[in-house]
Amino acid sequence: MSRRGTNEGSIRKRSDGRYEVRITTGIDYKTGKPKRASFYAANKEGAKAILQKEIYKTRFLQTNDTGTVTLGQWLDEWLEMYMKNSLKQSTFISYRGYIKNHFNGISDIKLKELTIKVIQGLYNYKYEVEKLSPKTIKNMNNCLHKALSQAQKEGLILNNPCDGAHIPRGEYKEIEIFTLEEQKKLVQESYRHRYGLFIRLVFVTGLRIGELVGLQWQDIDFINSCISVKRTLNRLNTYSGEKKTEIVLDTPKSKNSVRVIPISAGALDDLKKWKGVQQKDKELASVAYTDSGFVVTNELGSYIEPKTFRDYYHKMLEKAGLKRFTFHALRHTFATRATERGMDSKTLSVIMGHYSVAFTLDTYTHVLSSHKKEEIKVMDDLYSLGMCKRSEKLMYPIIVEKNEDGYSLTSPDLEEMTINVHDLETGVEKIKDLLKEKSNDLYIPEPSKIEDLKVPNSGWVMFVSAFQVEE
Repeated sequence: MSRRGTNEGSIRKRSDGRYEVRITTGIDYKTGKPKRASFYAANKEGAKAILQKEIYKTRFLQTNDTGTVTLGQWLDEWLEMYMKNSLKQSTFISYRGYIKNHFNGISDIKLKELTIKVIQGLYNYKYEVEKLSPKTIKNMNNCLHKALSQAQKEGLILNNPCDGAHIPRGEYKEIEIFTLEEQKKLVQESYRHRYGLFIRLVFVTGLRIGELVGLQWQDIDFINSCISVKRTLNRLNTYSGEKKTEIVLDTPKSKNSVRVIPISAGALDDLKKWKGVQQKDKELASVAYTDSGFVVTNELGSYIEPKTFRDYYHKMLEKAGLKRFTFHALRHTFATRATERGMDSKTLSVIMGHYSVAFTLDTYTHVLSSHKKEEIKVMDDLYSLGMCKRSEKLMYPIIVEKNEDGYSLTSPDLEEMTINVHDLETGVEKIKDLLKEKSNDLYIPEPSKIEDLKVPNSGWVMFVSAFQVEE
């Protein structure tokens, strides 16, 4: 074992061949005794490098050595010590990304030698060469400014050089919205999909995707016709920095994002029908079903992750013949339609959960004033936009197979239901009745493609028309 002086750590070779580095890292605040940590390396050279690094970090924390501390060392310690328990997990991960991917180019500069010119040069490079947006650089500066403000409070630097840096103006990316015709196509298509009502819901509420999939039934007020936005559901990287992710239920983006949104009569009615869909799911799944309490659920009652829901959304876009809009385009479209129809900026700002009316005005322009619950009624006709008139009958394949007692008819689009009848005409009428009953459901199934059907050698395919879709 290689021993050193007090608080300088030690290195020893373990029985498994690895080298263990032990060092005192601080104080155990529960016992008042020294706090020790162990690190491992494959060889002695690696162990020495770890020991040197950890001794430097420990001395820095204990002595505030302003002469040798680098920006990178300070940012790592600041993030772990001051930010880990005071930031939302998503913000913490963003800060860690800025430190690792963007401030790494100046991380070796000593903290006391960091100047406005150095920071400005970095921002200019990121904007001109790496083509980062002004918004991203602004967020980077917010992170660095906060870190250097703490360093200033601790006497590591006299002034905060971020105060003198300028954020490139540039052109901010234009928001993406659906035209009225594109919105009409997607709403119409949504009626043919299990999760289509939630696309229509976002079109008339402006919910973010994490807010949508984080909704629970306790957030829906059927008496007062409103939704309470209280949480978000997202898959995020873990605090550890390893390549691991986890599902995180958290409060919304900001305090203004915790809000109550009035909803239209059409949306409320479909949410009631959706409860019926969940009840059918529960009956079919039996003991495999989980009563999670979430509104947006799969066939087994579990929540749906944002990425999975985006996949459903993109499939609807494809079926509607539309380009690959971002999910956030639904939210922008809600705000744009509301502005076009005269909703006042204060009301819109509250419904959107923006931090200020000024931000809403800058993004969507201004409108007149009125109470938000009254104004939301202007969106009601958009909820059922797809139920306009078009004469089109959907043709559903039926697999027919003759047997000793008559005929066996299978409809792959009615959960692969099979009926047995003595004569073919009776069977066709029964299938039509079942399809007609299905037309009262919340969404209309897409007919199976003939090339996807598995037809027995003794069988054949016939088509039955149903679901008069109007446009």
